[in-house]
Amino acid sequence: MSAGKFLAGFIVGGMVGSLIGLLLAPQSGEETREQLFEASKDIVDKAGDTVKQIQNKADNVIGDIQKKGDEIIEKVSDLLKRKNNEEQHQM
Repeated sequence: MSAGKFLAGFIVGGMVGSLIGLLLAPQSGEETREQLFEASKDIVDKAGDTVKQIQNKADNVIGDIQKKGDEIIEKVSDLLKRKNNEEQHQM
């Protein structure tokens, strides 16, 4: 399971659990609405933090991939130069 899927499931599960808890709590409608509003702000903040973490991880992975790609291109280029030099010396 990927970290992104786990975090998304964790956030959705937290939202559903919070909502059910608030709706079943013995309090006035105004208090419930206020708690729902506060809980939704917390969830949005947590979701934003999670998105930032995922973006940072994705940026790191992309950077690593670019670095590896550059290394591969350099190695292939060196091999081609060597092959060309060998062919020229054989002639």
